Amino acid sequence: MTEQKTTDLSIPTVRLPHGEGLELPRRETAHAAGLDLVAANPAGEPIRLEKFARALIPTGLVLQIPSGYEGQVRPRSGLAFRYGVTVANAPGTIDADYRGEVKVLLINLGEEPFEVVRGMRIAQLVIAPVSFATLTETKILDETVRGIGGFGSTGV
Repeated sequence: MTEQKTTDLSIPTVRLPHGEGLELPRRETAHAAGLDLVAANPAGEPIRLEKFARALIPTGLVLQIPSGYEGQVRPRSGLAFRYGVTVANAPGTIDADYRGEVKVLLINLGEEPFEVVRGMRIAQLVIAPVSFATLTETKILDETVRGIGGFGSTGV
């Protein structure tokens, strides 16, 4: 098996005062697609998520994502599996022209309350290329085998 070529990007990042002392997001393994985002809430002040509650969790970071790319904020599988905690708007999109703090909208779909503590890995950040599409109105589209079959039409 051959190694797949990757593109390394450098993302200029500003750490906000409440993010001081936390590690920058990083990949936990050599071939991981996502960088782990961590919570930047104050030490000793956990953010409590009751069942079905959601909260915007600060990361203390501002990113300068290059034009032609986006940041995708995705759930961490371990939090989702163990606790039912996931990203409510998954995947959340960080546009290249956004210069505000990256925040993660977590929701607790689990049975028990969940506490987000400072430095906890809460989501993954994937930097991905985007296509800039323009819609063009037409009267007729090419036909396909699937046609207008929608939700659940291709299987059980």
